[in-house]
Amino acid sequence: MNSFFHPKKTAALLLGVSAFAVTAWASEPTVVPEAQPFPGQGKITYVPRNSIEEFKALPQYSEPEWVTKNFVDTGKLPPLAERLPKEPLVFKTGNMPDGIGVYGDTLRHVIGGRPEGWNYSAGQTQGWGGIDIAMSECLTRTAPLYQVEATDVEPLPNLAKSWDWSADGHKLTMHLVEGAKWSDGVDFTSDDLMFYWNDNVVDPNVSPLNGATPETFGEGTTLKAIDKYTVEWTFKEAFPRQYLFAMSYGTFCPGPAHILKTKHPKYNKDFTYDQYKNGFPAEYMNIPVMGAWTPVSYRPDDIIVLRRNPYYWKVDENGQQLPYLNEMHYKLSTWADRDVQAIAGSGDFSNLEQPENFVESLKRAAQETAPARLAFGARLIGYNLRMNLSANGWGEPDQRGQAVRELNRNADFRKAVTMALDRKKIGESLVKGPFTTIYPGGLSSGTSFYDRQSTVYYPFDLEGAKALLEKVGLKDTDGNGFVNFPAGTEGGQDVQIVLLGTSDYNTDKNLAEGVIGQMEQLGLKVTLNTLDGVKKDNAHYAGKFDWTIRRNDPELTSVVQNTTQLAPTGPRTSWHHRAGTDGTVDLLPYEKDLVGIVNKFIATNDNGERSELMKQYQKIATENVDTVGLTEYPGALIINKRFSNVPVGAPIFMFNWAEDTVIRERMFVAADKQGDYELFPQQLPGKPGENGPIN
Repeated sequence: MNSFFHPKKTAALLLGVSAFAVTAWASEPTVVPEAQPFPGQGKITYVPRNSIEEFKALPQYSEPEWVTKNFVDTGKLPPLAERLPKEPLVFKTGNMPDGIGVYGDTLRHVIGGRPEGWNYSAGQTQGWGGIDIAMSECLTRTAPLYQVEATDVEPLPNLAKSWDWSADGHKLTMHLVEGAKWSDGVDFTSDDLMFYWNDNVVDPNVSPLNGATPETFGEGTTLKAIDKYTVEWTFKEAFPRQYLFAMSYGTFCPGPAHILKTKHPKYNKDFTYDQYKNGFPAEYMNIPVMGAWTPVSYRPDDIIVLRRNPYYWKVDENGQQLPYLNEMHYKLSTWADRDVQAIAGSGDFSNLEQPENFVESLKRAAQETAPARLAFGARLIGYNLRMNLSANGWGEPDQRGQAVRELNRNADFRKAVTMALDRKKIGESLVKGPFTTIYPGGLSSGTSFYDRQSTVYYPFDLEGAKALLEKVGLKDTDGNGFVNFPAGTEGGQDVQIVLLGTSDYNTDKNLAEGVIGQMEQLGLKVTLNTLDGVKKDNAHYAGKFDWTIRRNDPELTSVVQNTTQLAPTGPRTSWHHRAGTDGTVDLLPYEKDLVGIVNKFIATNDNGERSELMKQYQKIATENVDTVGLTEYPGALIINKRFSNVPVGAPIFMFNWAEDTVIRERMFVAADKQGDYELFPQQLPGKPGENGPIN
């Protein structure tokens, strides 16, 4: 290893003194500028957590009349009471913005993704855009917690209806919903959890979608079944309530073991792991789900249709089985078209997350005749440039890639990169106006754990950044405008960095182009490797990147969800530093500090201590440029005005995406506003693997 790659020690930073920001030279770190106020944000009404839902038996239950007439009375389905659990999950009327709903209509989504298949447990994407959330249910639920005060935040029960801690806090006994069934009528039991845990999460040959690993739930954690409806977790830490958040979407959402086992190599020697992952392609219809809707039709590059699950285990307080909406559409188009169609009224729902569409969308929504309403939330959408910090083999880099990894691990190099970014220009290149704000990296300014005085910001200073590169040992020795490696590294060639990006979103592409242009001014030659969503994710998880641009995940927006991903707390938790070929993570000194802070945060339930720990985390992460922040801005929820039970102020992304936040199974359309959009009226999902729905 060449000496010029070794990290340099930096002087301690003095933060919190207002005069410091005024007198600082551009090249000196300071406190991040305050964001401009942003008008038009929806106001959240905070409620007690226990006012949202409860599990209880009701005197009677009902369903759409056509289900009873066409399916129960003809013997195709058991009576509703036999399809529901002993105590179904009941959504409380007081927390429904518009109260008890009525049956009918369709929610029309437009998405830019494409489905690989239905094996979520083995890592297949269903196309994103909320389709996986409509199908999957998880042990706990967190998305609706945006409306709960921070002091009351704990995951809501879901497939796990309750849980009990042992006296020493190392064991957690979880009680499942008794009598709940998959959409094909098969019992949901602890077998489904154990299959997901042992044969997907723990099995090193399988990588579940959304990156669940054993370390997601704590190093050394074990899970065992006690009986059909009870499981027991054992943790190394005492009372690690933090892991309850990891049991929500999307890291503990079990699949139908009775179907998936048929192609898993452990249970069927005729199949390989690749065949297991791809054994349930998008053409495979009626895959059993615990969610409110089941896929019944798929036309490539056209549409995916989901119909109501007749065995869904949630009801309203009048005993009406949910969902109210009979059908879900996912029009296969582009992510930009999603916004356009939602505003135009040909689509019903969109997370307005690409700032390039903000101004036009606001203009259209302001018209009295506009079919959709638009409401902005807090600045919870952020983008980071992440540098691959693994020097011991993650992704098996070639010689050039390894040399770039060593550069990435140098603190002065990372500071040079962050100082060379004009974040004001980056934001304005996306959208004019008070939308974007300077974001140096670290925690989102929209989370309750954010502390501005603990956020270290290296202001834009191109000359200072060039001086730091020279200090690292990088000079333009051939006069072509790009710095070269020293003669003993890569033959003194230009430093060439490959930036991994996605082709799915205009925002990502624009940010990547902005980074490349500004790095050229610094003297770094950066080339773009653009892949579509699935291929990009696969390359990222495999460590096949020098740098990558990634939209912030829940750990940076909520902190309490996926907390282990804030640092390399395990071999596969960090987004930009994972275990190499030797199975270990070669932590930098500051990363060891971050790991210690995150582990302490997970272990404590003292809110004051948690707040202080996140201040420490933010200071160390931003001072050492753990990630290079690019920009931060609000998102807006666009939804057709005909829909009821849409909460005011619902963020499009905090604990989870808005498709889960708004609780779609409670949404309804008043009878006088319903449209004729259903493609398969009065039909239900057929048998797994058979074509289409049945009537």
